[in-house]
Amino acid sequence: MGALHENLERLKERLRDAERASSRPLGSVQLLPVTKSADPLLTLELARAGELELAENRVSGLEEKASHLAAEGIEVRWHFIGHLQRNKARRVLRIARVIHSVDSLRLIESLGRIARDEELRPAIYLEVLLTGEEEKSGLDPDEIDAALTAVAEAGCFALMGIMVMGPRDSARTKEVFNQGETLAQALQAAHPEAFDDGLCRLSMGMSADLELAVQAGTSLVRVGSAFFEGVKPGNASRNSQEGAA
Repeated sequence: MGALHENLERLKERLRDAERASSRPLGSVQLLPVTKSADPLLTLELARAGELELAENRVSGLEEKASHLAAEGIEVRWHFIGHLQRNKARRVLRIARVIHSVDSLRLIESLGRIARDEELRPAIYLEVLLTGEEEKSGLDPDEIDAALTAVAEAGCFALMGIMVMGPRDSARTKEVFNQGETLAQALQAAHPEAFDDGLCRLSMGMSADLELAVQAGTSLVRVGSAFFEGVKPGNASRNSQEGAA
């Protein structure tokens, strides 16, 4: 077993341990690989290992890796998790089926117009800023009602829930994640009709704070570089070819 497969199994076991520790059903939290630190070869190897839902946070990286995998005949459900400029929204919508970083009313309007034009129905998360950090993007909690109205009026989204980023100060992570859980529960109780299947899901947590996110009720965790530690692109490609021989 190569390093990539070992990392994958290690992360899955870590997630299972976190679910057990939080008394959550095994498999209730999705492990979403983020390919930011991977080149197209490593991304292809990850998909060949069975990970067919992948996330990217750069538009150019999304296009490059999606094109490479498509050329190999592998169909992936792409998620976009990075800050999205409105002038790049069409490029993302043509590839990504899930957008986690919908962080403004103006972006909702732009995405809705493009989605209708392209006859698409993307799944989205509203990114909510709970850390108070000015350098981070996100809707203010006071803007959420207006955002829900804008999503409903657009008529072309499947609203999955909210995305919450942890703070730079790790000592505050548990507090912020608990706020995210409380907000998601309140939104689901008050506006079940706004969300897909009536559930306000949480996109929250990364490799460093995975356990705290699971404890706080996240629906998925976004894990990046931990998948690719000790893996070299050439080795990944060679291992894949040997495995197929």
